[in-house]
Amino acid sequence: MRGGARGVLLRGFFVVALPALLVAGWWVASDDSTDVYWPPLRTILTTFPDVWTGDRWRDDVLPSVLRLSAGYACAAVVGVALGTVIGSYRRVRAVCEPVLEFLRAVPPPVLVPVIMLFAGIGDTMKIAVIASGCVWPILLNTVEGVRAVDSVMSETARSYGITGVARLRHVVLRSASPQIFAGLRQALSIGIILMVISEMFAASNGLGFTIVQFQRGFAIPDMWTGILLLGLLGFVLSVVFRLVERRVLGWYHGLRDVSRRSS
Repeated sequence: MRGGARGVLLRGFFVVALPALLVAGWWVASDDSTDVYWPPLRTILTTFPDVWTGDRWRDDVLPSVLRLSAGYACAAVVGVALGTVIGSYRRVRAVCEPVLEFLRAVPPPVLVPVIMLFAGIGDTMKIAVIASGCVWPILLNTVEGVRAVDSVMSETARSYGITGVARLRHVVLRSASPQIFAGLRQALSIGIILMVISEMFAASNGLGFTIVQFQRGFAIPDMWTGILLLGLLGFVLSVVFRLVERRVLGWYHGLRDVSRRSS
């Protein structure tokens, strides 16, 4: 128990130490700043509660989170479904791989004007932009995860009559789930970036729109509070994702811990 508690405290220290060090460095470096574009951190922190009131959270933060959630969910469903099909069949993979590599090389922000032509300038466009960028790491990691399913395990499942949906659920997706979650983790950070970019085009609310409005109005401390809020949002989403991953992949992390102890 003492060793376990000590390990938890040590991990907590390392998690908190670097952010605290960076904040302290930022505070000291900007303390005497008179540059209008680089205000002191204390000014930014003082401005934060005045800017991000309850109304602004409802009108700007909540719509951004909802768009991110919708685009991310669409990308996850499409990426896992297509990745499973492409990874399971060699001929399908041979046909689709050149097209996938071409589409993956196109930066999603470049597609914003094109998507605006078909989806307009509403929430549909923003969700489509987020989904168009998030889908690729999920899709490609799913393909690699499905391809890496142990052939012995697949043959054993087939010999026991485990086929169809049961095989897909208990053998293919379960074996590929660590790789799929790696793609989901990469897509989350991409989704936050695209959420901001999509809201800078013909938007009337959202975090990206608000930060740009602050910048255009030379409300520099307000702009920095928006950037700080984006960082905090990314941190919170990362923590939530890690908790979900730990729960879903508990069996996988348990196997890794056992193998480490035995080695």
